[in-house]
Amino acid sequence: MTNESVDPAPRRLGAKIGRIAFLVVAGIMVVAVAVAFFVVWTIQRSFPQTSGELEVDGLQSQVTVQRDALGVPTITADSSEDLFYAQGYVHAQDRFFEMDFRRHVTSGRVAEMFGESQAATDMFLRTLGWHEVAEQEVEALDEATRSYYESYADGVNAYLAENDGDQVSLEYAVLGIQNPDYEIEPWEPVDSVAWLKAMAWDLRSNLEDETERAMLVADTGDEAAPDDSLTMLEKLYPAYPFDENPVIVPQISTVPEASSGADADTASAGDGEDSGIQNAVTTIEWGEADSVIEAASMLVGDVGEGIGSNSWVVSGELTESGMPLLANDPHLGAALPSVWYQVQLRCSTVGEDCPFDVGGFSFSGLPGVVIGHNERVAWGFTNLTTDVADLYIEKVDGDAYWRDGELVPLEERQETIKVAGGEDIDLTIHSTAHGPIVSGLTDDLTAVAEGQVMADGDGLTQGETDAAGAMSGEYAVSLRWTALDPGTSAEALFSMNTAQDFDSFRQAASLFDVPAQNLVYADVEGNIGYQAPGRLPIRGAGDGWLPQPGWDSAYDWTGFIPFEELPVSYNPASGYIVTANNAIVTDDYSHFLSRDWDYGYRAARIAHLIERRAAVAPLTAQDMRDIQNDNEMWIGKKLATVMGDIEVEGKGAQEAVALLRTWDAQNNADSAAAAYANVLWSNLVLNLFENREEPLPHGSQGRLFTVVDALLDDPSDPLWTNEQLDVTDRDEMLKLSAEQAYDELVSLQGDVSARWNWGSLHAITLRSETLGSSGIAPIEALFNRGPYPVGGGASVVNATGWMLGESYATTTVPSMRMVIDLADMDASSWNNLTGASGHAFHPHYVDQTDNWAGGIQTAWPFAPDAVDEATVDTLVLKPKG
Repeated sequence: MTNESVDPAPRRLGAKIGRIAFLVVAGIMVVAVAVAFFVVWTIQRSFPQTSGELEVDGLQSQVTVQRDALGVPTITADSSEDLFYAQGYVHAQDRFFEMDFRRHVTSGRVAEMFGESQAATDMFLRTLGWHEVAEQEVEALDEATRSYYESYADGVNAYLAENDGDQVSLEYAVLGIQNPDYEIEPWEPVDSVAWLKAMAWDLRSNLEDETERAMLVADTGDEAAPDDSLTMLEKLYPAYPFDENPVIVPQISTVPEASSGADADTASAGDGEDSGIQNAVTTIEWGEADSVIEAASMLVGDVGEGIGSNSWVVSGELTESGMPLLANDPHLGAALPSVWYQVQLRCSTVGEDCPFDVGGFSFSGLPGVVIGHNERVAWGFTNLTTDVADLYIEKVDGDAYWRDGELVPLEERQETIKVAGGEDIDLTIHSTAHGPIVSGLTDDLTAVAEGQVMADGDGLTQGETDAAGAMSGEYAVSLRWTALDPGTSAEALFSMNTAQDFDSFRQAASLFDVPAQNLVYADVEGNIGYQAPGRLPIRGAGDGWLPQPGWDSAYDWTGFIPFEELPVSYNPASGYIVTANNAIVTDDYSHFLSRDWDYGYRAARIAHLIERRAAVAPLTAQDMRDIQNDNEMWIGKKLATVMGDIEVEGKGAQEAVALLRTWDAQNNADSAAAAYANVLWSNLVLNLFENREEPLPHGSQGRLFTVVDALLDDPSDPLWTNEQLDVTDRDEMLKLSAEQAYDELVSLQGDVSARWNWGSLHAITLRSETLGSSGIAPIEALFNRGPYPVGGGASVVNATGWMLGESYATTTVPSMRMVIDLADMDASSWNNLTGASGHAFHPHYVDQTDNWAGGIQTAWPFAPDAVDEATVDTLVLKPKG
């Protein structure tokens, strides 16, 4: 046997290839490591210093910033000016990009950051003129309040003086790729005040409903039979169910007159100074908005499903401690970072010159505390849901419009939209006595103008009336809205932060005009109370439920309800007060407030749980937290009952319907029955209103609870007939919807019903409102977080709203939760949707979200000793030099 020689060349070649491969892989690893280090360095270089000492320009004395394990700061200073200076500095440390973006929104300058795709939104926002109104409010501030805003701005600018670009936030590094010329501008007091206008937009109540009603009549109504259209409107938009659900103030209390700083009875509702857009604008691209109004809502906040709030206060007569408990969870559009920033503001010696000792939830960009408590009183907010915005049909002829039989000149102003990477856009804005002309901005508003649907002296009219036909010109729509008038809310926060009793609290409330809020109150003396504040219009001939004729001044607002005539409750006999955007008073109240309340299902459930628990044992703070997390779906109970008589086809569908028989109607995250019930509800609503030859608006789910409840009780109602679906009665509609729901849920979560769960179907993905919606996956991955499975639902106490017909994913949320214990402030608890930090990848970016999803609150230390014990980082700010 002989040995055969082996050619060494292949081995040499293999070794060479191996060495090359190793070098390539090593090179890739070196590059990857270098890139990783660069990315980490870029990300972390914007993380702020939170311990040690810093010298800064503009301080009078040393300020201490103590942060707890969640990064929540307690700021202690010797003067009010230093206190708000430090708050501005700390807000800028944690949230400046959010602040910068917001001020570009409120001033209609988003295109300066993100380019031409935002120009249409800027045109809309400039039309509203928020920044211009805020400038007037700043000019009207008293000396002390102005000093707070100026000190806050100085603190922000002190931080910016030492940090720029991606040192401030990672977003600026990404923004620099698209917009390398962008420069951060100094902060000004008007940037803070203007944010209150954005919040008013977020809580603007019934503007979309008014448009929707007019569109419904225009699309489906008969000009010759307006009464039929009115009947359909009243069926789809029924009155508040006063016989079933509670009002906030069953009996108005008699209290001493507040020493009001803004007496609304002297206010005039005369001609505004706001303006309207001259011509139509293009559709925005970023975020895939269908209209400019929707785009603005995406930037600021949407009044979509779930916008509202819960708050309630319970007197010591019902509690274990013998002192009040106050709970609050405002419902807003989900945002990352959260719209709220937890903070405590403390004067080292509390006195007349420095009166602040307050903690709670603030807005980044705004000095003071919006919701929370001081050493004596606690307060919470929910949206008042009063009607403070009306549409007017105008007749415009050239540069003039008709007013009481005469042509009057349109008001006009010029604006320039600056566009990053593009040409400037000149904008001419027109307005009438009512406000800006907004038709031309969206198809809906333009159609409202063209359809000429109005409520006038003859009732509901559609099409051109004889009076309008006699006037030359074309139709337009203008907007009258309280937020477009200068107000005093910028002063109210500081008065509320320092209130010591119900009288001083009401004095602060009298200044809180826009956005109008339900205010609940409790104090350490054991008192509880409620005050409805706000600039609430007194209307002339109309009620604002539908657009009104702008050419007739009889339909103008004639003034505002005097503060002393607004609903108030103080230590009611019931021992508790519940507000959940439900009707404030019954219809026999002396002033018209609204016809578009939330329908009261959350309020009724909260009141029921308070009474049921109090009947068993005195209430505790944990009871309040449990109520906040209640998941009962009111319409789910009704569906479960009615489906017991419906025979569906197919074993799978039959098993799905059977789940409802033992369901407790709780939309718990792990519930299979809740998943099926919500999908069934969605299919039923869409089949009733949308999947038909002439779709009908379905709107908010709370309203639909009332509408569908009435339909379920009336099997002969014509709405059960849907020729497009070949359905002729109620039972057929329920059968079809149930079978469709099963098929849909199988497609989403499989055919094993034991694996169905509402939590993952209803999960929330937290998205950055700017770069997190860019459409570029790697960039979105930097800033977005989730999904997080959650329970709750629309018109549920745990109000995690979702959009019917779009997705079951959570879009609106309890944006924070708090329970304040007036027996011991340190026994209070709180939780935020995200975290203190707005810096992606920071430990406090979303460190409260898991607790939020689970309904868990953390301890809220307030007394100095409790704060010291909870402190993990201390930063001392010292005057420079």
